[in-house]
Amino acid sequence: MKRTLLLVLVFQLVACTELQQVVNQLPQGPTGIGNAEIAQGLREALNMGIEKQVNKLALENGFFRNELVKILLPEELQKVDKTLRDVGLGNLADEGLRIINRAAEDAVGEATPIFVDAVKGITFNDARQILLGSNNAATQYLENSTKTQLYNKFNPIIKNSFQKVGADQIWSNIITRYNNLPLTNDVNPDLTDYTTNQALEGVYTMIAVEEQEIRTKISSRTTDLLKKVFALQD
Repeated sequence: MKRTLLLVLVFQLVACTELQQVVNQLPQGPTGIGNAEIAQGLREALNMGIEKQVNKLALENGFFRNELVKILLPEELQKVDKTLRDVGLGNLADEGLRIINRAAEDAVGEATPIFVDAVKGITFNDARQILLGSNNAATQYLENSTKTQLYNKFNPIIKNSFQKVGADQIWSNIITRYNNLPLTNDVNPDLTDYTTNQALEGVYTMIAVEEQEIRTKISSRTTDLLKKVFALQD
């Protein structure tokens, strides 16, 4: 009886040893990645988005020539634009649109330090949830972490930009000319607030573009860390 029991134990030990050898030979999947490494991968992805996409918006025509984020007129001014063009003042309407986008470009140059601080703040506990979330989960995290601070930073810059290029006078002229036309209702929108919010929306849109590229295209994962981390959500 003891001999039989001993043989069984030896067989089980050998079987377990062989099984472990087989397991050891199997490729190790991404499930063993820790939250610290995931957080570092997310930081790298977001920093790529900031470097590749957001910095472009700060260049001249970064907003104006980018159809994804080009700032159009607010709804109450769209009728102003159409009416001005109908009466031969298209150049004035074009200039008004251009300076709105130029103000946004001026403001975005101040975004990078705020984003960098927010990216550093991704916690280990949040990392896996963000990674396994939607295709813009990291961007949403960044938006929730920075939107108020960026608004407060952008708003006075856009206001100053309007003053610097004479936008306040140009739009005052546009709105005055429009309000003086017969059969029109007077308008007086807060263009600084509107442009600030549109600039923020454009910034997050472009970060989301880069995030989706990394999530959906293996070729966009240009470092070993990105390949390793984002394989977890494939």
